[in-house]
Amino acid sequence: MTAPAVTGKARAIALLVICETGALALWFSATAVVPSLIVDHGIDADHAALLTSGVQIGFVVGTLVSALLGLADRLDPRRFFAAAALLGAGANTLILLLDPSGMGIIACRFITGAAMAGTYPVGMKMATTWARRGGASDMGLLVGTVVGAVVLGSGLPHLFNAFGGVDWRLAISVASVSAVLAAGLVFAVPLGPNQRPSPPFDAGAALAGFRDPALRMANLGYLGHMWELYAMWAWLGVFLSASFAAAGLVEAELWARVVGFIAIGVSGGAGCVLAGALADRWGRTTITMGAMAISGICCIIVGFLFGGAPWLLAIVVIVWGATVIADSAQFSTAIAELAPPDRIGTLLTMQTAAGFLVTLVTIQIMPLVVETLTWRYAFTVLAIGPFLGIWAMARLRRHPDAVKIAGGNR
Repeated sequence: MTAPAVTGKARAIALLVICETGALALWFSATAVVPSLIVDHGIDADHAALLTSGVQIGFVVGTLVSALLGLADRLDPRRFFAAAALLGAGANTLILLLDPSGMGIIACRFITGAAMAGTYPVGMKMATTWARRGGASDMGLLVGTVVGAVVLGSGLPHLFNAFGGVDWRLAISVASVSAVLAAGLVFAVPLGPNQRPSPPFDAGAALAGFRDPALRMANLGYLGHMWELYAMWAWLGVFLSASFAAAGLVEAELWARVVGFIAIGVSGGAGCVLAGALADRWGRTTITMGAMAISGICCIIVGFLFGGAPWLLAIVVIVWGATVIADSAQFSTAIAELAPPDRIGTLLTMQTAAGFLVTLVTIQIMPLVVETLTWRYAFTVLAIGPFLGIWAMARLRRHPDAVKIAGGNR
């Protein structure tokens, strides 16, 4: 590859990371403003939960519609990204004019989530257009870098809230402005040589990811991963706060949020990038299975550290934060390697839709699990996911189509 091509790829991925982070600030802003809305407007726990679940439900609906219509492959990805970011920014800004305790704000969060269907999976598809394939593949690193930036942003609410939260109007405004800037900047992101012409409409294309055996195994691995991921992210802060308080740690809630940011944002983001580089070299199935094995073990042992030494719990949680997300981009990369080149965007979007549908279940059942099993055993329920994922990726590893992914059957 020539030096200008390398420079063009680096510039494209750097700009894409900025655009993804800017657009997805719309999603993260909801978590950041909840404490302020509770204090300033007295919203109850159910309404606060709807602010989070509303955007998740919207994202599931948006990704399903996008996948079934094949929008990520049939539309110019930059125009699709820009239109989605602007729609999300508009819905997010409208929140400033509505009663925070009313249902209108929930509807805005739903629209914002639906709009994100045109940014997150589309951004991953854009990254794949620059990837090398075969023995020198760097697709895992490229997609892992994009996802790592998103993960770092997802941890920022923990940092904001650790120091007293942020004014909710400022957070909403900044998120909207950053999304508008991302919508403009995305047109400066060049597409790589792997970009394919728009395919014809095919209503059944989105289901190929579950009909084809190799694609199905990659998707099942992703579903197992998602069973664990968002429930862990959603409830980690509550768990840490309760554990640190039980251990007698001064300012337990503050330290819980700081550790939460390090585990989810810093450790998780670094894990995505490192796993991408290693998966390209050592094999996609090897790295995903290894990451899920470690995160699954963390699910089982972390509860036994509840109320114990805060420093030991923090170490385990930081390791968990890195491994619980490290494999995420590699499932998407496997789909991109196995899919027909002109349907990568559609199949990535469908994979994302199915994964987030699973998260709606696990996030909601955790309070009941905690009440029934206590924190000592609650996270063991999440271990079901990574061990299912290991089984699926082991099956993929033995499939003849495994030669299409980095590392083949290694």
